[in-house]
Amino acid sequence: MARSEPKTLESLLPRVLARLAGESGRASSLTPLWVAAAGENIARHSRPHQLDGTTLVISVESAEWAQVLTRQADSLCERLNERLGPGTVKALTFQLESR
Repeated sequence: MARSEPKTLESLLPRVLARLAGESGRASSLTPLWVAAAGENIARHSRPHQLDGTTLVISVESAEWAQVLTRQADSLCERLNERLGPGTVKALTFQLESR
């Protein structure tokens, strides 16, 4: 049996975070990945809230941000899946933050 190359913590961490988010239903553990995928500016106005199966619910600070991010949802899913693994996030939904 051939041994595979050891994996780095950096390569394993995103999948572990996704598993934790999926098991708990809370997606706050995905915040660092959201920042990396969405960028600092978008992340200042939004945050992962809940992972429901393959749908990631994102809390946004305004309806305007929900509209902007809805238009970018496909590319955001793609960037998230580059870090989390193919098919981890198939859809994004957006909700206004409750303050």
